Amino acid sequence: MKEGKKSGAERTQIATRNEEWSDDRLKAFLSLEPPQSLPVDYNILLKAYRGMTADLFTRFLPLYIESGRDVNVTLEDGSTMLDLVSRHRKSGEYAEALEAVGAVKAKG
Repeated sequence: MKEGKKSGAERTQIATRNEEWSDDRLKAFLSLEPPQSLPVDYNILLKAYRGMTADLFTRFLPLYIESGRDVNVTLEDGSTMLDLVSRHRKSGEYAEALEAVGAVKAKG
C-alpha cells in the first residue's frame, strides 16, 4: 500500500541545536562556488547567513575577512548583504555582526 504524502511537522527535519562547529567547518563555506549570476563573495555570505545561527555567523565573519573576502560586495543592483539582512524581521544580530566588521548599506 502506498503511503500518503507527509505534511506539516511530519515532513520537516528536526532542527539540530547546540551542534559544535569547528573553525575548519566554518572555513569550508569560503570555498563555496556560486551560481553564474552571483558574485563569489556574496554567495559565501548568503550561504553562511542562511546556514548558520547568529553566533556562528559572528564567528565566521572574521574568518571571511581574513581570507580576503569583501563584506561589502554588491549585486548588479548595487545592494549589499547588509541591505538584504536588514530587510528581514528577525535578523538584527546578523546585521549587527556585519556592521561590526565594516559592512554598510548601499541602498536607502
